[in-house]
Amino acid sequence: MKAVGVTRHPPGKKLSREEFEELLKSAGYEVLEIVEQVRVEHPKFNIGPGKLREIKKLVEELKPDRVIFANKLTPSQAYNLWKELGVDVMDRWQLVLEIFEKRAHSKEAKLQVELASLHYEVPLVREAIRRVKLGDRAGFKGMGEYQTRQYLRHIRYRMGRIRKELERVKADREVKRKRREEVGFILIALAGYTNAGKSTLLNALAGEEIEARDQMFTTLDTTTRRFKLGGKRVLLTDTVGFIDGLPPFIVEAFHSTLEEIIKADIILLTLDVSEPWKEIKRKFRASVNVLRELKTLDKPILIVLTKCDLTGEEDVADKRGRIEEAAEELGTNVMAVIQVSAKLGQLGELYEALENVVLTLPKYRLFRVFIKEPEKVPQVVSLLNSIGEVLDISYGEETLIDSYIQSGMIKELTRLGVRIRPLNKTRSEDHYQ
Repeated sequence: MKAVGVTRHPPGKKLSREEFEELLKSAGYEVLEIVEQVRVEHPKFNIGPGKLREIKKLVEELKPDRVIFANKLTPSQAYNLWKELGVDVMDRWQLVLEIFEKRAHSKEAKLQVELASLHYEVPLVREAIRRVKLGDRAGFKGMGEYQTRQYLRHIRYRMGRIRKELERVKADREVKRKRREEVGFILIALAGYTNAGKSTLLNALAGEEIEARDQMFTTLDTTTRRFKLGGKRVLLTDTVGFIDGLPPFIVEAFHSTLEEIIKADIILLTLDVSEPWKEIKRKFRASVNVLRELKTLDKPILIVLTKCDLTGEEDVADKRGRIEEAAEELGTNVMAVIQVSAKLGQLGELYEALENVVLTLPKYRLFRVFIKEPEKVPQVVSLLNSIGEVLDISYGEETLIDSYIQSGMIKELTRLGVRIRPLNKTRSEDHYQ
């Protein structure tokens, strides 16, 4: 498929041409030309009439299959452009959905993509009905008014069915999540801009071989893997990548996937440090905006600078300092900024930071464990070390162990026949004194 790209830059704000080109290539388009314009939005065509005439000539000369806009088009603008240009017209979010459709493999991902696509179609169909009434054109996809109305009803019915199916998936995932918490797992979510190296990092930490390509939106399916962090039980989940200006209908459709971030104990926010500072800053702000929308900025966040092997040490150090300043300005709960190279296995700093952050989680509280049978002490100490931190052991008639323990693991400890008394102190309170 061949495409002509169009980018309208609002005055004072330059959109990323490189990201737009990358989106086009990720969708499999051969990019014939990219036309750019700086101006306020034209109500009828988005771009100005003069630029429209220029694109019309390009369409006649180059014969593209589609003209694709980097900007969001209103349904009215899309129809007006289609009539003027005589070829299919798409905007940025239709392009993203097309990529999503190609990348979706699991049933859940396919349902989420379909729901987002139907969300997008609803205003287009409404516009088609309006235009049929005005006698402007035939209905949606060549259908008459009655057929178009029927199609709109079908869309709404199908959206309702998909939401119910996704609710079932959400309920199943919630059961699994609760069970994981009950057996003492720490839940860590990988988040960040698309193509920031999340899947590569998951592979390095968990020793997996999940598909990781240098392209946008490789991962749409949620992937959860276990990895070792000292003696702790840790699960790491890879989530769908963010993109600048992520629209509400995509956030809603992928809510069950993004919920892994909402429910996580710790968020690893990845940033590709090999990119120019301007791009890093833009993508960091976009990622923070998504986390703010998900109401997760109060969670412990570790910013992980990926692809450090692709740039120099001085460059990494400079960008690291700038990111720390930006994080403070944006009001995030950033615990540390860490640099890694997942491909080279340079992960020591990340492991150390995670060890420090895990024990500051509110779920860790101070308990005193009483053990009557001396033969049970080694087993109890081993379990305590895997789910918390042993502070002190006193031997006597009863062995007393003061330890920070995950609250959810108390039942498992009592099954060993020990008594437990809370000392009303969290690990985080102790850590910050």
